[in-house]
Amino acid sequence: MARAQTITGGRDATAAVIPGRYALSVGMPNLPAPEGWNWTPLSSVARLESGHTPSRRHPEYWGGSIPWIGIRDATGNHGRVIHETIESTNEIGIENSSARVLPKDTVCLSRTASVGYVVVMGRPMSTSQDFVNWICSDKLNPHFLKYVLLAEREALLMFAVGSVHQTIYFPEAKAFYICMPDRNTQDSIVEVLGALDEKIELNRRTNETLEAMARALFKDWFVDFGPTRAKMEGRAPYLAADIWSLFPNKIDNQGKPEDWSTSTLKEIAFRNKGQIRTGPFGSQLHRSDYLPVGIPVVMPANLTSGEIVEDGIARIGAAMALQLSDHAMTDGDIVYGRRGDIGRKALVGPDEAGWICGTGCLRISIRSNECPPLYLFYHLDRPDVREWISARAIGATMPNLNTGILGEVEVLLPGVELAAQITLAIEPMFHRMRFNRRENQTLAGTRDFLLPKLMSGEVHVRDAEGPVGEAT
Repeated sequence: MARAQTITGGRDATAAVIPGRYALSVGMPNLPAPEGWNWTPLSSVARLESGHTPSRRHPEYWGGSIPWIGIRDATGNHGRVIHETIESTNEIGIENSSARVLPKDTVCLSRTASVGYVVVMGRPMSTSQDFVNWICSDKLNPHFLKYVLLAEREALLMFAVGSVHQTIYFPEAKAFYICMPDRNTQDSIVEVLGALDEKIELNRRTNETLEAMARALFKDWFVDFGPTRAKMEGRAPYLAADIWSLFPNKIDNQGKPEDWSTSTLKEIAFRNKGQIRTGPFGSQLHRSDYLPVGIPVVMPANLTSGEIVEDGIARIGAAMALQLSDHAMTDGDIVYGRRGDIGRKALVGPDEAGWICGTGCLRISIRSNECPPLYLFYHLDRPDVREWISARAIGATMPNLNTGILGEVEVLLPGVELAAQITLAIEPMFHRMRFNRRENQTLAGTRDFLLPKLMSGEVHVRDAEGPVGEAT
């Protein structure tokens, strides 16, 4: 199975010196170490390992019990312990390639394509050749190494070379020096930062569960028509009597519960004085309009997993926002990505009211008892709706969706009472998810503030324990 020898490439460590900012350097830097810390060759406290990709021409090498970490696994799990991967290999794939199985707690750093993403193996795994991997000795806490690499994200980009595809080559990785304290101090730092990460991870997993529950409920009621089919088959009710009575007794010849109607998004907007509006065209905003601090402008890249992600969001001043007031979002709007990866969306909350729906997005502003915002939010994720929209998007290279196409989307209307019931059922979950996301932003901000200070020795562990305890 996994071979014992280490194979990382033939070239020796570089003699160049490229200092990082806090606790990592290519070569021995001329930088002072905090009291009690020492600059140490990383290779003296951790074994460097490479990765490999089993041949794609042999499907028998793929699928199995050995998780295989690729770039998408790293970008999607940056800074976390990873237990599952998108792809897996097997013993045949390992034996017939230069890949090998590395132990739990191996620290993996993406070195090419997307440089600087860090994950820690939660169980034995293999990686692609896009990673440099370290198996830490008992002198180095693997999570301390992870935090050093996270703190040195900017330096890692300096260590990479290449104008089109940047890469950290093995001669540089072999020459890494790490500034580290004794193991007990490492463990204390990891415990402090880990408390924040554990709370973030708990909130993330809680949100995954809540989101799955909300989607399962909506799917049962309005995609699979579970209660109606149960009535047709004579099965016992599985909902409260007052809700159960709202579902029709049979499916009509159009394949929907009888007495439920359909309408288009445009018609619903017209009946309820709502609107579907595109964000401002690019010509209305120029590079000089964007500011470090100001009112956020939401672009498709900011729409991730049903939420608006503030990290890296564009901002404009109050005067420019006033000029674009027609594009300001309000609580209950749905902001919908219309370019590229069409279908990204988020339900606007009170905290995002007044933000600008930017270029590449559509704003759906409808307040209707027959089609409440939460109902519409999940309805737009129905497989048939997503397929219909995708088939009509314009452009092969950069698909584009306009208001006319989205306005023609057919919406199933189950009646005011039932639409209200699904809102009542899902809304508490949605509010909890929103609270958890906001809390995670605060926790991540605290961690990112402390991380470089702890890694540089500017702040001692004892001084960080109080703020972390309050945050968690």
